[in-house]
Amino acid sequence: MSTTAVKGGSRVDAGRPPRGSQAKAGRPHAALALPAVLFFAFFAIAPMVLAFYLSFTKWNGLGDPEPVGFANWQKLLTDDRLAQSLTVTVLLTVVSWVFQTVISLLLGVWAAGRQKNRAILSAIFFVPFLLSSTAISLLFYALLDPNFGIIRGDTLGSTNGAFLAIVFVGGWQFIPFHTLIYQGGARQIPEVLYQAAAIDGAGRVRQFFSITLPQLRNTVATSSVLMVVGSLTYFETVLILTQGGPGTDTAILPYLMYEAGFKSYDFGYASAIASFLVVAATLLSLLMVKLSGFGAMRSTREGM
Repeated sequence: MSTTAVKGGSRVDAGRPPRGSQAKAGRPHAALALPAVLFFAFFAIAPMVLAFYLSFTKWNGLGDPEPVGFANWQKLLTDDRLAQSLTVTVLLTVVSWVFQTVISLLLGVWAAGRQKNRAILSAIFFVPFLLSSTAISLLFYALLDPNFGIIRGDTLGSTNGAFLAIVFVGGWQFIPFHTLIYQGGARQIPEVLYQAAAIDGAGRVRQFFSITLPQLRNTVATSSVLMVVGSLTYFETVLILTQGGPGTDTAILPYLMYEAGFKSYDFGYASAIASFLVVAATLLSLLMVKLSGFGAMRSTREGM
């Protein structure tokens, strides 16, 4: 029970703190987020702004950049290699998404159970993600060597073999990460749903498609966005395994950007490709979030 006093012609509630102090106490201090904001601005925003600026210049890495207006962007739209690289990039993204989603989803749901030695096997599955992309690419480059590798024949010398090798190596590294995401999502599904389904006579397959997948829709959306953005930025794997070959059959957009910048020393055109990649990845991510309904952030337990 609070008491009310009159001070200076106004009513003061003695049992409650002032509204301003109450709001300030319940609001996180903005200074706590300052280090993260500065880190993101310095290592993410600033390089993107610089790349966007360089896309309107001609620069070989020495001296001062020379403004050229929209010349680099016009070259980007008329470059014959861009269409091929864009096609390869989209195909790689789609195939990688299918390959990684199916395997990581199944492994994640399995790892969320109570099988014997599940924790040990889950830890082993996660090991590839701890290695760098460069180290993994060098490992598989040695394994696929036509003279000393474990697979006979020139796998990286054929178009299909080189493409599938990139998909497999990328999946081998990143499937453990997405498995962990699905494992966490599967563990949040109430056990009572499976118990009720078992009473109704539903088997494991029916439970997976009727309970597990619908309950993991937000997890699938999150994982898919990360996969797509990651596939659009593949670089080390292509550089070490195929160098865009055979010919230009695996020259994805990041590799085309590398060639323009570090082989032709045309950093203005390379910056235009980089800016195009950033815009494309951002728009594609927003579209996926919109179409998946993830933006609404509706709980999978709604109605329970």
